[in-house]
Amino acid sequence: MHLARFPRVRLCHRPTPLEPMDRLGRLLGGPKLFVKRDDCTGLATGGNKTRKLDFLMGAALARGADTVVTQGAVQSNHVRQTAAAAARLGLKCHVLLERRVPDRPADYETTGNVFLDRLFGATLDYRPPGLDMNAEAERAGEALAAQGAVPYVIPGGGSNPTGALGYVEAALELVRQADDMGIAIDHIVHATGSTGTQAGLVAGLVGSNAHIPVTGISVRQPREVQEAAVHKLAEETAGLLGVQGGIPRDRVVANSDYVGGGYGVPTEGMAEAVRLAARTEGLLLDPVYSGKGMAGLIDLIRKGRFGRDETVVFLHTGGSVGLFAYQDVLPGEGT
Repeated sequence: MHLARFPRVRLCHRPTPLEPMDRLGRLLGGPKLFVKRDDCTGLATGGNKTRKLDFLMGAALARGADTVVTQGAVQSNHVRQTAAAAARLGLKCHVLLERRVPDRPADYETTGNVFLDRLFGATLDYRPPGLDMNAEAERAGEALAAQGAVPYVIPGGGSNPTGALGYVEAALELVRQADDMGIAIDHIVHATGSTGTQAGLVAGLVGSNAHIPVTGISVRQPREVQEAAVHKLAEETAGLLGVQGGIPRDRVVANSDYVGGGYGVPTEGMAEAVRLAARTEGLLLDPVYSGKGMAGLIDLIRKGRFGRDETVVFLHTGGSVGLFAYQDVLPGEGT
């Protein structure tokens, strides 16, 4: 896989650290735990979308774009990183924010990621829940083009074959790090939402013959829907790379037991996971993605899913800025 064939910019700090989580592992009495710190990718406090934006913004510049258009939920980590990337590259950024999460306080639309979106100079346009948001973004791009702009539309989460290349590279990077550190990885666990992270990881691991299973902890969709969407994008990404033989369907595994009431809706397991990571490892998770991903990992360990002598890597997708929008369910001192 020769990723230099694809246009890109260099926004991401890499390699991101691969660190032990010894205290959390001992507390859980489970496998050896490591965390791949993709919360440390650098751009706008970091997060997994930065790897995707290396390739997406490279494609935008290659096409002569002067504006990027994207969409996400109100507290979208992807939107925050896209707005920062556009600012860094001198592009305009127009964003559609879906009011996807019900019953949040009024400051949900002004704090956390939204505060940073505005700070980076993005223009924000809110939408009600339930729309086809990628189609809405395409229409917004067409409207901007009619006004003389040269837009490049990025789907939600940066999740298309171009964006997934960022996690093909991450898979190769993780394997190199593990080899250098003498770590034999038995399993990778991470939060999966818009599918690009998991699809890229699977495509990269299959394409490089690294036989490491990946479990995505779904933050939104039922298992069958999530797995089908991840597999489809993994196949498209493998096709873009020229990987022979495609992606076996059984290499895509998603667990939807930890979604709770829906995308962005807090759960007790998420709150416990955020506290445990903070108080055992000094590690900040987020309420929407990595918090639920870690909640899934913790519960699977408690259920004996992994052997005590196995090594599990949790891929941290970032998003701690979102904690500020969930202070009502994540009180700090004295809890």
